[in-house]
Amino acid sequence: MLDSDHWLVEFWGREWNFVDMVTFTTFAFLHFLSLLAPFYFTWAAFSLAIALYFITGVAVTLSFHRNLSHRSFKLPRWLEYFFAYCGVLSLQRSPLDWVSVHRSHHQFTDTVKDPHSPVRGFWFSHIGWTLDYHGRNGNGVRTVLFLHATFGINSICHTWGQQVWETGDLSRNNWLIGLLAHGEGWHNNHHAFQHSARHGLEWWQIDVTWYVIRFLELVGLATDVKLPTETQKKQRALSNKMIHQGKQQQQLETNEVPKWQALKD
Repeated sequence: MLDSDHWLVEFWGREWNFVDMVTFTTFAFLHFLSLLAPFYFTWAAFSLAIALYFITGVAVTLSFHRNLSHRSFKLPRWLEYFFAYCGVLSLQRSPLDWVSVHRSHHQFTDTVKDPHSPVRGFWFSHIGWTLDYHGRNGNGVRTVLFLHATFGINSICHTWGQQVWETGDLSRNNWLIGLLAHGEGWHNNHHAFQHSARHGLEWWQIDVTWYVIRFLELVGLATDVKLPTETQKKQRALSNKMIHQGKQQQQLETNEVPKWQALKD
């Protein structure tokens, strides 16, 4: 049923507005184009795709995420604008929209108020939230690969991987997303130390975005670069230990109840 006053249409058990339908059509068209790519392959096109994947991808992770959302470091104004512009070329909407969504994610992580909460299902956290005009503020349609790498941070990195730090949420470190999303896959590290410019805290955790930030720092363009101190890491590790001990004690007490009940009977 079409609501002409609000441009709403109902199908698949939900309401869609004009922007939702355009976004869905764009996603579908991009995936269709990706299936045709092998038939039109040239090395020049392949090289351009790799270059754009790196430029627009790192711009999103470096500018939208670590610089604008978390203020993990400072850049000269002209360079901040340059990286933000390159991020806009990823078609993940404006920096303001992106930052707003991401800060809401950290404020309401893995709850129903999280803009891309995994508790509403893997499909919703991966891509469904971008098709929901009720709560959507940002989406990404640059290329099929980077689209899913970006969305994978919201879905895969809250579902599969290692949880090194007890952060009170479902965030995980996932090496595959770490590679595809230029270091953003070390997501549990990020939730543990949200203001850190470096997400790959171990030498073997590849973090291309951090390498770029580090280079900018060495040449004097990035300043006030924030990193977790050893004291902060030790405090977090101690907190991990106490939480694990509490869980073990709770499990022991839970196991003791049936034994006591059996003796009583």
